[in-house]
Amino acid sequence: MYDSKGLIHGDRTNLNGKKPEFINNSVPMNTSLTDILKGADVFIGLSRGNVLSKDMVKGMAENPVIFAMANPTPEISYEDAKAARPDCIMATGRSDYPNQVNNVLGFPFIFRGALDVRASEINEEMKLGAVYALAELAKKPVPDIVNIAYNNNNLKFGRDYIIPKPVDPRLITTVAPAVAKAAMDTGVALHPIKDWDAYEEELAMRLGNDNTLSKVIETRAQQVLKKIVFADAEDVSVLKAARVVFEEKIAHPILLGNREVVEQMLFEQNIMLPGVQIIDPKRPANEEEKAIQEKYSNHYYEKRKRKGLSKKEAANTMRARSFYGTVMVDMGDADGMIGGLTNKYPDTVRPALQIIGARPEVKKVASMHILMTKSGPLFLADTTINHHLEAVDIANIAELVADQARVFNIEPRIAMVTYSNFGSVINGESAVLMRKATDILHKKHPDLIVDGEMQAHLALDEKALKQLYPFSKLAGKKANILIFPNLSSANISYNLLNKAGEMDIIGPILLGLKKPVHILQLGSTVRQIVDMVGIAAMHAQVIE
Repeated sequence: MYDSKGLIHGDRTNLNGKKPEFINNSVPMNTSLTDILKGADVFIGLSRGNVLSKDMVKGMAENPVIFAMANPTPEISYEDAKAARPDCIMATGRSDYPNQVNNVLGFPFIFRGALDVRASEINEEMKLGAVYALAELAKKPVPDIVNIAYNNNNLKFGRDYIIPKPVDPRLITTVAPAVAKAAMDTGVALHPIKDWDAYEEELAMRLGNDNTLSKVIETRAQQVLKKIVFADAEDVSVLKAARVVFEEKIAHPILLGNREVVEQMLFEQNIMLPGVQIIDPKRPANEEEKAIQEKYSNHYYEKRKRKGLSKKEAANTMRARSFYGTVMVDMGDADGMIGGLTNKYPDTVRPALQIIGARPEVKKVASMHILMTKSGPLFLADTTINHHLEAVDIANIAELVADQARVFNIEPRIAMVTYSNFGSVINGESAVLMRKATDILHKKHPDLIVDGEMQAHLALDEKALKQLYPFSKLAGKKANILIFPNLSSANISYNLLNKAGEMDIIGPILLGLKKPVHILQLGSTVRQIVDMVGIAAMHAQVIE
């Protein structure tokens, strides 16, 4: 063992704390770290950045194990370690590299298991129980929700995956029971568990589906930091969300609002956002901001001058935060925008459609909501935008939602839902509409898992669908995307499930725009705002 001053050796006179316990005097005191690493199998660093060089790593044994856990700068960077020794198994404390060694894999669940059996102590056997549980979990197939978080469909046990990811929802139901069992086996459990199935079910309920998806979104957003405009910065919930986004490095916020009002609210709420820009489109603070506002106004005028817009109208419109923020995104001064918390929904959607517009291949911009069910995310569309749809429009919306599911690394399984099952109602308007849309998708995407028309309960009951309609592409599979025949049915469904079903919800998420602009629902919580920011950042990453 080494510290910053060299080998921990009996001849040293400057050993403090617990360091004397690690003296073994097996090599001379002047043995360098370079020398000791020659032929070594394992290096474990809990020290400071850049103490390990490429040459040191080159001298290690075949297939060396390197745990460089200093944070944020490891003892050697992942890139340098792999360049020096491609055969190494490398772990760090960072989330942006494989094999993150993070205390959240252990400590919450060790305490959970200990508390649940009222353990009188936490002993070595309990800690080892957690260790073996983590080791076994790493060898099991990785759930979709983890693949989503790290944008990797191929996570499996090997050099780049030797330890579970912190967002793995199975951690609580794997580590805590192992700790509890070890406590019982060693006689320190004062309240032994008798029904293990009931205990694991209770643990799963503690986790909550919303927390899982939120963590996934945050992790994806943190991979590449994006600049996101907050168009409603004069709202306390928005400012609280901005603090979370800033502190958790989910995105870099840009606040739009009356500067004095926003600064006063930040002071009153004790919200610290050092370096975060506050822009007031109604009152530019200096000549530079005036010049930028004029540039934005001209940009908007060029976009809309053949739609009856005058230069004066463009200048006045640019005083509105939703328009100003949208132009920021369109011109590349920001990567995405969220708004709508203090404006009517159409007032925030309109500038997005007028200024950013749809991608060339998109016929209809649409929106969707994500509902968190016990079996994972359920995507619903179109929930907020299009009132009257043709079959080709519905097919296009289904394609947009499928693309969004793939952003989350989820294989789309689409049900075209209405009141009819595969022609059981011959001439019903919605039934015919969904039948035609399904036919379009079957011809255009023969490999896509999509079917209809069908009733919603069959879309979510794979056994019943297989029994009654074995020919369906969805037979034996549960749909994760529900496409509705009209805005009314989609909107009613997501609101009903959200409240009556007590399901957590994310949305509305706009689909088909060239750049990400997302609209907040009235009454959105801080958590929901943070999630929408994360999704905007994810979309910006995909576009880039």
